[in-house]
Amino acid sequence: MTNASLFQQRDQIRKVVRQKRRSLTPEQQQLAAQQLSEQVLSHRKIKDANTIALFLSFDGEIDTIPLISQLWGLKKTVCLPVLHPFHRHQLLFLRYTTETILVRNRFNISEPPLNVNDVIPITDIDIIFTPLVAFDSSGERLGMGGGFYDRTLENWQQKSFYPMGLAHTCQQVEHLPVADWDIPLPEIITPEKIWRF
Repeated sequence: MTNASLFQQRDQIRKVVRQKRRSLTPEQQQLAAQQLSEQVLSHRKIKDANTIALFLSFDGEIDTIPLISQLWGLKKTVCLPVLHPFHRHQLLFLRYTTETILVRNRFNISEPPLNVNDVIPITDIDIIFTPLVAFDSSGERLGMGGGFYDRTLENWQQKSFYPMGLAHTCQQVEHLPVADWDIPLPEIITPEKIWRF
């Protein structure tokens, strides 16, 4: 497969799945968020984790706010990704609390304001929950195309954190055309199921 046709296929999948995701009703979104929280909180790795990286939902992504609230209730440290100010396509993770005032980044996604006192080193994170546009039954993940999470997850097996994807069930596709830089996930959690690969 040529690079051009690979990119075309991936862009087409992004377009179709993002539309499916955005077409969910507020009631469907709310139910999915509740069910997702239950799935995540029943996971044995969550019970042992102290510091958990999450993301704030955007563009029809599954709503993580109910899950974040419950993690705060369990006294877990929650952090959110922030675009790195100096290194293009890299993420930093900053502590997120009930007092955090969010700002919009260049993609119009909410993130904590950059404050060196709130930066959590990636070596201190136990679990990184990643957003995704689509996934398949072998754990391949298709993101938005910026490569931010692929860079973060590179060689994760040698690092201290464990990555998991969060998604609506409608984001599963039969097969994803894979690029060399893609990082498959060991687990993806949907409202109905925990997928282990």
